[in-house]
Amino acid sequence: MARRRRRNPWTSTGEVVLWLLFVALLFPAGFAGWAIGHYTSLGTKPPATVVRTVTVGTTSTPTTTATTTPTTTSSSGGGNAAAVAAGKTLFTSSGCISCHTFTPAGSNGTIGPNLDTAPAQDAKTDGNMALAAFIKQSITDPSAYIAKGYTDGLMPKNFGSLGTAKVNDLVAFILSGTAK
Repeated sequence: MARRRRRNPWTSTGEVVLWLLFVALLFPAGFAGWAIGHYTSLGTKPPATVVRTVTVGTTSTPTTTATTTPTTTSSSGGGNAAAVAAGKTLFTSSGCISCHTFTPAGSNGTIGPNLDTAPAQDAKTDGNMALAAFIKQSITDPSAYIAKGYTDGLMPKNFGSLGTAKVNDLVAFILSGTAK
C-alpha cells in the first residue's frame, strides 16, 4: 500500500495565495498614497526644511538719471511720496514680491506674511509696538518676531545691510499700503 503524503500543517495553498495577493496590492497602494499626498501638498506653504534664497539687488545698470533733490525721511520710515516711490522700486528689485502678497506692489507671494494686513496685526501682538518701528525691525532683524504660521529663517537676514535710507524707504512704502 502506498503511503499517503502528509501535508504541512503550517501552510496551505489558500494561505499562500492570500499572502501573495496582500503583497501585490500593498506596494501599489502605498505608492499611490505617497504620490497623492506628495503632489497635493505642493500648493501649500512649504515645510520649515525648505530653504529658498532670494538675491538682493540687480545686475543691470539703471537707465534713468538721478536728481539730487533733498528728501526728508524720518527714522520711522517717513511718508513722503519720494520715499514711497523709492521703497516700491526697492521692494520690487530686492525680490520681496516673490515672497509677500502686497497689493500696492502687485505681488501675491505666499512664502512670507501678507503685507496688506499682517504688519498691523503682528505689531499689536508683539507688545503693541508702533507699526513703523515694527516694520523696520522686521526688515533689519527678521528673527525678532516670527508671525504665526511661519518659521524662523524664511526671510533672508541680509536686508539690514541695505542701509538706513533704503530701509526707511521700504518702511515708508509698506506703511503706505498696510491696513492700520
